[in-house]
Amino acid sequence: MCGIAGEFRFDETPPDAAAMARMLAKLARRGPDAEGQHADGAVRLGHRRLAIIDLSEKSAQPMLDAETGTALVFNGTIYNYPELRAELIALGHAFRSDGDTEVILRAYLEWGEACVERLHGMFAFAIWNRDTLFLARDRLGIKPLYYNETPGRFRFASTPQALLAAGGVDTGLDAVALHHLFTLHAVVPAPRTIYAGIRKLAPGTTLTVNARGELHHRRYWSLKAERPALARTEAEWTAAIHDSLRQAVKKRIEIADVKVGVLLSGGLDSSLLVALLAEQGVPDLMTFSVGFEDQPEERGSEFEYSDPVAAMYGTRHHKYLIPNADVLKRLPEAVAQMSEPMFAQDAVAFYLLAEQVSQTVKVVQSGQGADEVFGGYFWYPRMAAETQGSALDRFRKHYFDRDHDEFLDMIQPAFHGGDYTGELVAAHLAEPFADEFIDQVLRMDTTMLITDDPVKRVDNMTMAWGLEARVPFLDHQLVELAAAMPPALKLRSEGKHVLKTVARGLVPDAVIDRKKGYFPMPALKYVRGNFLDFMRDILNSQACRERGLYHRAYVDRLLDAPESHHTRIQGSKLWHLALTEYWLQMHA
Repeated sequence: MCGIAGEFRFDETPPDAAAMARMLAKLARRGPDAEGQHADGAVRLGHRRLAIIDLSEKSAQPMLDAETGTALVFNGTIYNYPELRAELIALGHAFRSDGDTEVILRAYLEWGEACVERLHGMFAFAIWNRDTLFLARDRLGIKPLYYNETPGRFRFASTPQALLAAGGVDTGLDAVALHHLFTLHAVVPAPRTIYAGIRKLAPGTTLTVNARGELHHRRYWSLKAERPALARTEAEWTAAIHDSLRQAVKKRIEIADVKVGVLLSGGLDSSLLVALLAEQGVPDLMTFSVGFEDQPEERGSEFEYSDPVAAMYGTRHHKYLIPNADVLKRLPEAVAQMSEPMFAQDAVAFYLLAEQVSQTVKVVQSGQGADEVFGGYFWYPRMAAETQGSALDRFRKHYFDRDHDEFLDMIQPAFHGGDYTGELVAAHLAEPFADEFIDQVLRMDTTMLITDDPVKRVDNMTMAWGLEARVPFLDHQLVELAAAMPPALKLRSEGKHVLKTVARGLVPDAVIDRKKGYFPMPALKYVRGNFLDFMRDILNSQACRERGLYHRAYVDRLLDAPESHHTRIQGSKLWHLALTEYWLQMHA
């Protein structure tokens, strides 16, 4: 894991070395182990390193092939790099390092832009080959890649904040992105971001930039959700999923030259990861859990579920109990690490947990993606039960935070427009190669919505502490297999039926049979006391009023009844407004 940045000039002006220094300074927390730069005519590449594989200087970046002048900066991990390395050696390539970085470089030299289709892992990288800049992002968007283009110049970086630090970015707010943000609980799908001048590369996509400043996107991967020609029984599906998940976990523990732990929340997904790692004989397995103080309405930790799992497998378990007073006090730090606004209140939980975990290990496995891939959320059965209306209608009714009319009531006329989110979702649901409505929904969730919600959140909050998070449930081969499985095997048993079947006997029954939970954050979940005061101060601030983003009547209506305005999936509408404004103030 690392932070990457670069600048490509088309106007015969040298790339700005000072701007690169500012970008790398913003990326330092993502790569605390080393820094490097490479300049070659119209391009300058920068890298901040978190050393995970081949800890020697031989894998330092930017990595250069001296013979061709081709240079690479890379963020991520390639799990099949040993196999690719052997194949490339057989084709005549000589390696000077033992890591995955050089494998990408030589794969590009051998297969060109098609190299991405051979990579199995999470990645965002840029390759310079003297006259062209080639950028790529992994199939499911686990690793981020943002860019900014202006006349005469193209810049890219792992975070928007690095691009902002470089300067020259149009920071006007994107009206379409705002519609997505407040409709899809903070998800702004690629290529947009909240800033008009910053875009992001879509998952499963490459981008080629030539010396004339022309950009060419190519989608190299898409997900099909169709039944196989040869039908499988439930037992066969379960066995196939179990084997594929076992392989996904194994790859993510073997490909590292440092210790790997597990973020153990007490839910089914992370508990199953622990079981599968123990099943493979991983020695000295380390697990990490975080909890918070209780509120009258809710327990603040899931230790009652995570403790038995740790005990069952004899892990070296680490528990951290965070006082409520620390949650609000340290919320500004977490917001500062958000590449884009994030409404999920567990972002601060991941931030505080990652701080502690990073003192013990540099890599963790985490359970993100299981709910989206295997149908674990409560709204999926509700959507499936709907029989009236279009696919968009069935989805909107149970998912959208605000319908279009309410968005217009909330936002100032300068940001009014069409129902952009409805149009986007309808188009994604209508894409071919999905057999049933729930196939369409889960495919869209897995390939678009998850990228800019839990996946981005975990990347941001772990990398803020130089901690790499690996997500086996988003192994693309496992995702492809699960997408072909009948939705009924996912939605049965109140969701994730096939995973519950796999887990039976490996995980305590209490964990499997518990009601679906969410990361408990009572101090931020209940809109009262200091938390309410915090939001009121933000929304009544002079900066907020002068920004002119919200209708004051809408803000006042929410402040008058702060615990009464919830989205369809039980988010706080007041928090949405406050977090967005606070993020804009922090990243101005």
